[in-house]
Amino acid sequence: MHFLYNIGIRLYGLSIRLAALFNPKAKLWITGRTDWRTNLLIKKDEIFNCYWFHCASLGEFEQGRPLMEALKKQYPETPLLITFFSPSGYENKKRYALADHICYLPLDTTSNARFFVNAIRPKAVFFVKYEFWYNMLAELHRNKIPLYSVAGNFRPDQRFFTKKNPFYTAPLRTFTHFFVQNENSKNLLASIRIENVTVCGDTRYDRVLENVSCLKCNNVIEDYIREDQVLILGSTWPVEHEMLIPLINDGTIREKVIIAPHEVDPKSLKSIENALTVPHFRYSHHEDYAKKEHKRVMIIDGIGMLANAYNYATYAYIGGAFGKGLHNILEPAAFGVPVIFGPNYGKFPEAKEFIECNIGFSIQDQNDFLSARTHILENIEEIRIATKTFMNEKVGATILILEQLKKDLG
Repeated sequence: MHFLYNIGIRLYGLSIRLAALFNPKAKLWITGRTDWRTNLLIKKDEIFNCYWFHCASLGEFEQGRPLMEALKKQYPETPLLITFFSPSGYENKKRYALADHICYLPLDTTSNARFFVNAIRPKAVFFVKYEFWYNMLAELHRNKIPLYSVAGNFRPDQRFFTKKNPFYTAPLRTFTHFFVQNENSKNLLASIRIENVTVCGDTRYDRVLENVSCLKCNNVIEDYIREDQVLILGSTWPVEHEMLIPLINDGTIREKVIIAPHEVDPKSLKSIENALTVPHFRYSHHEDYAKKEHKRVMIIDGIGMLANAYNYATYAYIGGAFGKGLHNILEPAAFGVPVIFGPNYGKFPEAKEFIECNIGFSIQDQNDFLSARTHILENIEEIRIATKTFMNEKVGATILILEQLKKDLG
């Protein structure tokens, strides 16, 4: 199986190279790894014996971030290395000031893993949520380097639990300790005789509530919304624009609307503008509109503003769950903002809990959206209080992790 895995990894790398000829994201994946060995050796002395965090993408970075910052605060002399698998993570956080070095994780071949680990000899390694690269984990284990899984969230349909072949569970057995989000994950690991597990919750709660405490006002948004109720469409995709923009155009949605689409390239933004028949403007063009309060829709056409913009929302629709997966519903909830989202939320335990607590609402179509909207607006104060209470009860994962790390690492 290991032989087949290595063949598959090389074929995967080849397929990305072919895709890079016409796919911009694949091209970033390839160019970002160009000369990675040379670049790593250049930084070797600065990051030797570091704390190394690996994140698949931006969402995993945000889950690992509270722990990164806590460790850096307690052990400022220890370098911090962050690696990403995806361009969307690396491109957004490649200038993160707290890190001593940020780079892509190389393709998971045996030789790449051996070179990477031998070059940096990390003090401890933290793989966030879902990342389980066979050769890299095996190399860390062979070198007896402490290895931790942070914010793990396991499901019965994952291959670790559905396949009988020990090859699939071997990566899990390399970990020193698992910090998982819920009891279900702990029980699944116990079913394959892995007991080095602590249920600590999701570190993203710590992160989003910390963000609330550091909030800065946004004069552009404040000047736009005035005293009106506000709907924010956060990280939305074309399928969701097709469902919701007609309700904005015909006045069914009477609130002011802020659209922060997942894709902010010129083509995507133009598509939204073409669909809107009500007065609207782009955030970056706000100086062109002296009376922004007369506009019905603001389109946020940059990155990095959405998390704080939720402070101004009455309620929010969060995108992604009509496609492969739901985007971040914790960011609006940290401000007490109730959320609506699509039907594909099965991989997101927080969404299930939101629904159970009546602070989140899953929809299938326009009619469901309007029903959820009516319920929220008629009970807005009660739902906001319940949302804030729920969020405040979820903090503390980072502290629990630090307590275990002190026992292991001293």
